[in-house]
Formats: sequence, structure tokens, C-alpha cells
Amino acid sequence: MCYRTVDFSMKSAGKRYCTGKDTEGFRTIFFPPASGYENLMLLFFYHFFNQINILMSPIAKNIFTGVAAILFITGSARAQADSINIVSTAVPFLRISPDARAGGMGDLAIATSPDANAPFWNLAKVPFAKKRSAVAVNYTPWLKDLGLNDVYLASLAAYYKLDDQQAISTSLRYFSLGNIQLTDYSGNVLNTVKPSEFSIDAGYSRILNEKMSIGVALRYINSRLVVGDVGTGVVYKAGNAVAGDVSLFYHGVNADGQGLNWGVVLSNLGSKIGYTNDSRNKDYIPANLGLGVSYATAINESNKITFGLDINKLLVPSAPSATGNYSADSAKLAQYRSTSVVSSWMKSFSDGTNQLNSLQASLGAEYSYNEQFFVRAGYFYENKNRGNRKFFSLGAGFNLDNLNINFSYLVPSGSGVTRNPLSNTLRFGIVFNLAGE
Repeated sequence: MCYRTVDFSMKSAGKRYCTGKDTEGFRTIFFPPASGYENLMLLFFYHFFNQINILMSPIAKNIFTGVAAILFITGSARAQADSINIVSTAVPFLRISPDARAGGMGDLAIATSPDANAPFWNLAKVPFAKKRSAVAVNYTPWLKDLGLNDVYLASLAAYYKLDDQQAISTSLRYFSLGNIQLTDYSGNVLNTVKPSEFSIDAGYSRILNEKMSIGVALRYINSRLVVGDVGTGVVYKAGNAVAGDVSLFYHGVNADGQGLNWGVVLSNLGSKIGYTNDSRNKDYIPANLGLGVSYATAINESNKITFGLDINKLLVPSAPSATGNYSADSAKLAQYRSTSVVSSWMKSFSDGTNQLNSLQASLGAEYSYNEQFFVRAGYFYENKNRGNRKFFSLGAGFNLDNLNINFSYLVPSGSGVTRNPLSNTLRFGIVFNLAGE
């Protein structure tokens, strides 16, 4: 099976590559001699998308421009005459919904009621949590819809309220990309790798007044895709980055469970990440601006329902489009890559694209009965020019003493390049409430 690719590096557009499987079931890609960047891109593309006739997905792109590219949250795609030009970043696993509760509401979480998963979405919610301390554990199978069993996202979050005004927290995400076998064009095995990525952070949040709180977090990111020379002539290393979050939360829900919450989050504000010693080849991480609002109403003492809306914008500018002129395209790409991180955040609002198209929306609802049984539903929207992800999700939750159990299910949607890799996937989450109110 052969594929035609389009690469943001603009050097491999139109090349054809062939793929296959070995007798042990590893996903294998046979690539002609090229730069190590291109080889890694093709390798990771095939590992995840050997069931579709195009290498790019609008769901995401893990690394672009010659570094291992795995498409999950943002990506780049071209199918025949149709083109989807998506903002690409490294480590997009940071934008994958890590917890089952939010996943059941279309990834809605910025202004919902606080729980142990708050450090993933809006750290400022933690001081308003009902429990003094809690730990959340979540597991998300990834690409189950394509029959892969060794790719998953696992996460852990915890907080502890120092007093009624302030709290500390931490969270961890681990993304396993499964087993990948590298071969050359003749099918000779070069190496077998088990790429993975993780992030860990520590945060502090405090109440500013009776309804307002603020939170800050510092995060370390590690992306170990390929290390060393895998036979391509390029020596790769694990990528490392440091980033921070700043968040604000307004808690307007009263003692009866009615009222309005809203929140603002700036997340993953940090350094670029690189996979070689070439300082010019570093990629942006997925800095993001999120705005969220939710309204809770009590039908009666036992029945309550919450509606919410989140709007997210990636603070990464679009890469320059290829014109076919290699010299001009290379110069534009070099200029794009040389833009400082802070400047890139500003430029994301004036990169020549329609800014409304860059917004992602999550609309969701949560019904609760007696604070013990929960039913959730949501819808996620992304403009067709930025990935075209559109899907419904469902969820449920149960409270058993100091244990909360959550499930979410992503309703199958799309086909081919627009197929969501979490289609038909059931996500699990458990929250352990370790201390009383």
C-alpha cells in the first residue's frame, strides 16, 4: 500500500511511500533514503493510520517539520484535491481530554463544578472543591477504533487544601504510543522503538474573595519518540520543555446548587521543544486560551442540571502555506520557526487566517440525582478548515461514599480523514476523596 504525503517542512510534498506489516504484527513503514525528520514522520503516520488511505488526520499532529509526527489534536491533511491546513504543534497529548467526566460532556470542564480533575482544566477551581483532599485516576484507550491495543493515555491528578483559602495540586499525564518497528526501503529492520510522552506539574491556587480564585502551575514535558541514530543518519534525542498555566475562576453557585460559574485559562505557556541538537529545528507546544461558562439549576432538592460552554483557541500561528517555490518556502518556514514563543502567541491572532475558524467549542450538560448518580452529554465542534472534528459524547457517574466512578463514550462520527480516533471508545475515571469537607 502506498501513500502520498504533504509535509509542513515542504520538502516531501508529493512523495510516495509504501507500507506493510511484518510477521510479528508490528506496524512497519518502508521509506526511501531521506532526512531523519521525514523518516520519523512517515513511521509514526503509518503506525496510527494504516487503516486509512491518507497519512494526515485532523485530530492532531504530534510533531511536525521533520520530527516524529503523530496526529491527534492538531494536524495537517491533504486528500487528493481537498486540503485541510491545520495549525501543528509538538506534544498535542497535552490537549487530549484526560478525564472521563469532561469527556462525557464534549470536553467541557473549564467552569464546571470543581473535582480532583480540576488541575487538568482550570486549577483555580480547586479552592472551591467540597472535599479537603482528593486523587483522580483516568485511563483512555487511544485508537481502539483502528484495532490498536498498545496506545493509551493514563493520567493522575491530586490536590490538598491547606486551609479554606488556598490549595496545592499536582497532575501527571503519560501517553504510550505502542510498539513501532523501523525498517528501510528494502524491509531490513533498523530498530524497534516504544515512544512515549509525559508531563508532570505542580500548582498553587487561592481564593481572592468569596467568589473569585486564581491558580498557577509549572509543568515539565518530556517527549521520547526516538533516541539515537535509527539508521537515517540523524541523531535524535528526547524533547524537553517547561511550561506554565495561569487560570481564573468565578464561583457563583449558591448553597442550593444554583448559579453561574465562569473561568479563563491560559495553559501550556512555555518553551519550544526540539528533538535534535539543531536549535533552529524546534517546534511550538500547544499553548491555549480557554474561556468557559456554566449555569447550574436545581429542579428540586434531589434533581439538578448544569449546562456549560467552553471556547478554546490554540495560541500557535499557522505555518506558511507552500507555494511550490522551494527557496521562498524554505525562507518563510525559517522565519516562522525563528519567531519567539511570546511573539507566536500574539501572532496567532493575526496570522492571516479567519480567527473565528480557529475556535473550538464544547457544549455539554450534566444531570445529577441526589449528588449520587450523574448522566452527561456533550458536543464538540471544530471548523472544517481547522480539522473538522465534530462529535457527540455521552457519560455517566456514580458516587459511592468517598469513591466517584466516571465513564464516557464517544459516539462514532466521521470517516477517513475526519474519523475521530476515540470513536467507540469507553473512558474510565475514578476519584478518591481522601478527606472530608
